[in-house]
Amino acid sequence: MRVLVIGAGAREHALVLAMAQDPAVTALACAPGNAGVHSVAERLGLPDPTDGEQVAGLARQWHADLVVIGPEMPLVAGVADAVRAAGVACFGPSAAAAAIEGSKAFAKDVMSAAKVPTAHAETVDNPAHLDAALARFEPPYVVKDDGLAAGKGVVVSSDLDEARAHAMTLLDAGHPVLLESFLDGPEVSLFCLVDGRTVRPLLPAQDFKRVGDDDTGPNTGGMGSYAPLPWAEASLADDVVSTIVEPVVAELDARGTPFSGLLYAGLALTSTGPAVVEFNCRFGDPETQAILPLLRTPLAGLLHATATGRLAEQLALDWAPGAAVVVVLAAEGYPGTPRIGDVIVGADADGVLHAGTRRRDDGAVVSSGGRVLSVVGTGSDLTAAREDAYRRVAKIRLPGSHYRSDIALKRQ
Repeated sequence: MRVLVIGAGAREHALVLAMAQDPAVTALACAPGNAGVHSVAERLGLPDPTDGEQVAGLARQWHADLVVIGPEMPLVAGVADAVRAAGVACFGPSAAAAAIEGSKAFAKDVMSAAKVPTAHAETVDNPAHLDAALARFEPPYVVKDDGLAAGKGVVVSSDLDEARAHAMTLLDAGHPVLLESFLDGPEVSLFCLVDGRTVRPLLPAQDFKRVGDDDTGPNTGGMGSYAPLPWAEASLADDVVSTIVEPVVAELDARGTPFSGLLYAGLALTSTGPAVVEFNCRFGDPETQAILPLLRTPLAGLLHATATGRLAEQLALDWAPGAAVVVVLAAEGYPGTPRIGDVIVGADADGVLHAGTRRRDDGAVVSSGGRVLSVVGTGSDLTAAREDAYRRVAKIRLPGSHYRSDIALKRQ
C-alpha cells in the first residue's frame, strides 16, 4: 500500500510514524510535511492543501493507494470528495459531512435531530440581537466562532463584558456567533473511526486547551494531552458510542451525507452523563500524538478499511499497556503572534514530533509557527510517561519558548 498523508503538523508526523510501522505500507509520503517527517516519509510539495484538484493530481501522480487528510480545512473545503472522484481511496469525510465541524450551528441541528445531549445554544448573526441573546444565558458565558477557528475561537468567561467583546469581534469580522450554556465536568476527547455506519472507538484522551498552568490564559490549539484515562469508567467509550456517536452517524446517513473518516467527540462528563461540547471531523491535535503510540493494530490497514467501507471486518483494536503524555512546546508570543525563525536545538531527538518547523539550507531546524513541537513520553503508567515527556522537553532549546508544566498532573 502506498499512503499519502496531507498536512504539516505534529498530528501528521504522528500519523506517518504510526503507518511506517505497518508492514502493509510499501511507500509513505507527506505533503507538504514539515522538517521532521523526512526520516520516515517522502516529503512532497503541495502549494495549497485545500485545493482538491491539486491534492487529487498529486495522489494520481504519486500512484497513492490511500490518501489520509489530517487537517480540518481541506476536509471542509471538499478535498476528500475530489480525491475519491479521482478514483483514489481517501480517509476523510465529504465536505457535506465535514460540516459537523465546519459549522457549529449545523452540528447542533444534527445533535438535536439525533437526540444527543449537548449544551443549549443560540446562533447570533446580527450585532443588534447580541445583548438580548446574552441575557438569556447565565454565567459562565460560552461564546464560539461558528466556523473553523483552530481551537482558538472560544471564550468561556463569567464576565459579561468580556463575553460580549469576543462576540462583537467575531461579528465585526463577519462570523456568526454561537452562544452556549456552560457544561460543567471534566472534558474528554473520544476519537471514532467511522466508515459510514460502523463505528470503532479509539482510546479516550484528555487535552489541555489553556495556554498556562492551572488552565489559565487564553485558549490555544492544545498545549498537551494524555491517554488513557485511568480515572474514567471502563465502559465510557462504549457508552458514548451507543448514546452519542452512533445516533449522530445514523442521522448523517439519513440526511444523505454519510460520515467516513475520523469523528472526534469532545465531551463534558456532567453530573447527568456525557454531553457533547463539539464534534470535529478529523484526528485531533495533540490527542493523536498520545493515542497512536499505544495502538498495536496496524494503522494504515485500519484507515484503508474505514475509507473503503470495510471497518466491520476489523477485529477489536489492540492496545499496548501503559500510557503516553504529550507536552507542546510553543513559540514566544503564542497564542498571539508567534516569533519565528529561531534555531531549535534537540528537535530531531526521539519522541519529538514537528509542527511549526522548517529546515534551513544549512540543515538547521528553525521555528515557523506557534505550536512548534509535540514531545511524547511513554511509560508503564501516567506518572512514568509524564516523567519521560518532561525529561525530553528539558533537552530542547528554543529561545523564548514556553510550555505547560502540569500536563497530566490533574487527571479529571
